[in-house]
Amino acid sequence: MSNAQETITELARQVQDDQPVLIAGATASGKSALALAIAEASGGVIVNADALQVFENWRVVTARPSADDEARAPHLLYGHIPGDQDYSVGHWLRDVAPILTGPQRPIIVGGTGLNLTALTEGLADIPLTPPAIRKEGEARLSEAGLPALLADLDPDTLARIDKRNPARVARAWEVQRTTGRGLASWQDDTPPPLLPLSAARAFHLDAERDWLRDRIERRFDIMLQDGALDEAQRNLATWDPKAPSSKAIGAPELIAHLKGEITLEDAREAAIIASQQYAKRQRTWFRKRMRNWQVIPLGSDH
Repeated sequence: MSNAQETITELARQVQDDQPVLIAGATASGKSALALAIAEASGGVIVNADALQVFENWRVVTARPSADDEARAPHLLYGHIPGDQDYSVGHWLRDVAPILTGPQRPIIVGGTGLNLTALTEGLADIPLTPPAIRKEGEARLSEAGLPALLADLDPDTLARIDKRNPARVARAWEVQRTTGRGLASWQDDTPPPLLPLSAARAFHLDAERDWLRDRIERRFDIMLQDGALDEAQRNLATWDPKAPSSKAIGAPELIAHLKGEITLEDAREAAIIASQQYAKRQRTWFRKRMRNWQVIPLGSDH
């Protein structure tokens, strides 16, 4: 048994059967294996908190649990959304709320940190941005840069956001323009969390970089063996790069191969690199935002 498997087995033994469980970690860090081990050891329903595993049209590429795994324990919120449909953090919170008071203890697992922090810290109920306002902001950013958007923001919001991050600035500008109210004001009115961190057993699988890079590479090769290319072929006729599900790492690369634009080996390499880069961003974000979670170090088995 590898060190990672031993860690998962030991953690599963520690969790009480009445404790809600939260599991966060970078892609390929072993989150789903831990969730399944806990469910088999002490019961519960495994609940998806990954923003891309909700889409029905990409199962292999998004590393959703297999049919065999789903037969071993109940799973919810996997593959229940059409691939062309938007699905926000707010949508996910509404879907997860009744599960928290259901008959089975939830084991909530995913690599989308925003879902997990919204669940444990609360989420401001900000109205959606109309497409016309989003286009207006994009045009202003393109023509005049960040200073043009920053000039419209209130002092409290300016003090709180990363003023060098275009996505954060654009989001704050959209909220201000849509609602006439600053993002900071909305955040200050955030309702109580659905599941406070103190009410759950929360694990952060903190994987060592090189160990995780190797796992990501091996996992993509397994995806190819398990039919990722066939899955891409099924999505080819309806492929829309702007569809929400098209953000799945590996999907654009495999579609490009099927269109004759790149070789399969180039698609494989590009997907692995993109996944490794995503994992790096996840590791940085989790270490910053999940300091109060129980950190489970994972590294080389050697």
